Amino acid sequence: MSAKVIAVVTAAATAVTAAATATTLKVLLSRRPAMPTDEGLYANPVPANDDVDHPGELRATFMGVSTIALTDGETTLLTDGFFSRPSAQHVLAGRVSPNHAAIDEALSRADIDEVAAIFVAHSHYDHALDAPAVAWRTGATLVGSESTLNIGRGYGLGEEQMKLADLAEPMTFGRFKVQLILSEHSPHPKFQGFIESPLQAPARAKEYRMGECYSMLITHTNATGRTRSLLIHASAGFKPGCLKDHRADVAFLGVGPLGKQSTEFRHDYWRETVETVRARRVFPIHWDDFTLPLSEPLKAMPYIADNFDVTLKFLKRRRSLDGIEFAIPEPFVTIDPFAELRAPVTVPS
Repeated sequence: MSAKVIAVVTAAATAVTAAATATTLKVLLSRRPAMPTDEGLYANPVPANDDVDHPGELRATFMGVSTIALTDGETTLLTDGFFSRPSAQHVLAGRVSPNHAAIDEALSRADIDEVAAIFVAHSHYDHALDAPAVAWRTGATLVGSESTLNIGRGYGLGEEQMKLADLAEPMTFGRFKVQLILSEHSPHPKFQGFIESPLQAPARAKEYRMGECYSMLITHTNATGRTRSLLIHASAGFKPGCLKDHRADVAFLGVGPLGKQSTEFRHDYWRETVETVRARRVFPIHWDDFTLPLSEPLKAMPYIADNFDVTLKFLKRRRSLDGIEFAIPEPFVTIDPFAELRAPVTVPS
């Protein structure tokens, strides 16, 4: 067989293998749990005219993964600000960069013009990719690890618009105080390490190295002096004891890929997060397939990555055992995280 024939056969075999791999990947990515149809499992939207009837109260809007807008009508804070959501094929085969049309559409849909600060949980692309672009559009201060700031530098943000995460003191924005707490990613994270120089998009997903991971304890005091607190814990991992001195009324709890972990891990995770801060309500986040666009209804991650059915069964079980409520937030639906929240249980001395 001539070298030319061998080359042709080899190229054909490679093409067949690539096609088979692509087909297998497509099938694997299409198999996923269906989202629950029980409307009682979802968070209730605020009523019409809520801003008129309850001015100055904290409201939250979930926008996929761990992107959450918090506002009291005067000050708006944002976590992550990830809206581009490049497809799985694009992530695996190419480079990722902010999708400016998707960012503009999401900000418009959420009615967000100005943001005081964007807090980035860690520097993987599904958290940090769009943060500098969103900061540039909204005038927000970009807050995160040195790795996150290097993504900002690569985008062209000035140092005056970025702030290195401060673990010692809470940061104040209007009536909000935000305390960043060093935490952990979910087990066996990809793309560990740090981004040590400015990272300019487009770049490969693996170049968005994790950097440091943070939990965020956010308190808000309204005009009457009432203070509410919430925890945003983006990744389903924990650093033992890191939350032991903190309290939160509610928790936005990262649950992907909690359904793939052991029963023991799930119980440890619950104890180190929800039980430790004494949260009385949980909103699961980071459950959605972030390779699908926000213009479509959110779907759970495929089975290859997670099993959201297992997580939901776990949350229902904890609700039965502990009386801790949970509600699934829906994208671009504004909620009152503290609505009808039961009073904390007091333990007799």
